[in-house]
Amino acid sequence: MHLLIFAILIPFFAAALIPLLYRRVGKLNIGWFVLIVPLILFIIFALRIPDISAGDTIASTLEWIPSLGINFSIYLDGLSLILALLITGMGSLVILYSIYYLSPYDSLPHFYAYLLLFMGAMLGVVLSDNLLVLYVFWELTSISSFLLIAFWFHRKNSRYGAQKSLLITVFGGFGMLAGFIMLHTMTDTFSVREIAATISQYTDHALFYPAMFLVLLGAFTKSAQFPFHIWLPDAMEAPTPVSAYLHSATMVKAGIYLVARFTPVFGGTSAWFWTVTLVGLVTLFWGSFCAVRQTDLKALLAYSTISQLGLIMSLFGMGSAALYFGDGSDGALYGLATFAALFHLVNHSTFKGALFMVVGIVDHQVGTRISGV
Repeated sequence: MHLLIFAILIPFFAAALIPLLYRRVGKLNIGWFVLIVPLILFIIFALRIPDISAGDTIASTLEWIPSLGINFSIYLDGLSLILALLITGMGSLVILYSIYYLSPYDSLPHFYAYLLLFMGAMLGVVLSDNLLVLYVFWELTSISSFLLIAFWFHRKNSRYGAQKSLLITVFGGFGMLAGFIMLHTMTDTFSVREIAATISQYTDHALFYPAMFLVLLGAFTKSAQFPFHIWLPDAMEAPTPVSAYLHSATMVKAGIYLVARFTPVFGGTSAWFWTVTLVGLVTLFWGSFCAVRQTDLKALLAYSTISQLGLIMSLFGMGSAALYFGDGSDGALYGLATFAALFHLVNHSTFKGALFMVVGIVDHQVGTRISGV
């Protein structure tokens, strides 16, 4: 089994061991042991930076249902490496922060088990080359985020926010699954790489545009694009470490990742360019308009996050126009939009995660948002 496949499974194994470990460590915060997992994973991915920078890609396959073309296929390139480093790097910082943030009376084994489950699912999303495996991990992120948002389940607003986020993101996930099946019907493969290499033969297929819009439905719901953004402010009822990790650094970036990954598939069409760009711009302006009207700090950051996600989405939409122009000067210009989108994806994850943590400290110290309230 390749190291990268094992890296995806490590968080799931660690989550299963947490109840046993919790009984043995006693009063010592189990978070210190959980912190080891993302640190090891971050080092594993960081060691791949020289190879990926040199233009290499890493692929590995573990057979699952080969008769149906469903295998555990892993593919690491520059895009997936950026997201993997964010997932593990920000995960390490958030777990360290949570050790001091959470109350000893909170159910720490449940919290860290859910967090590791989410981490493994996100790594599966950004590293999977098989569409159906990607979908399985995609829905695992929705389920684990539901559990994390509803962690303080004694609060009505926490339960409501968790249910709202689950319904919207799972709805988009079902649409995305339908789009994946349409892609398989057209190309007879579940491999993202193979689809991107052969899709030019199927642009006139009757299922091409329905598949494109269904894939975008999954991306827009997960990344809180207008009008599906309504779940993100209500999800702020989650503990601040969850908000910093899921709603600024990782989960909402899954939709952005999906658009970036499928731009080589659909990006050569005007429908992709206009849909992604316009939805992103509307989300950018609506999120910023709502943000300046907020009086709660986490709500302000939530709408600010929606606005920034719209900015990144619109940049990827404009960058897709490079597929029209090829290697000419116009193509290079639009290529800069894609570079700006990737840069701001990393930039936003770091500064917005830090802002959430600062707001969490303020809320924690003044007693406005703690587990007992």
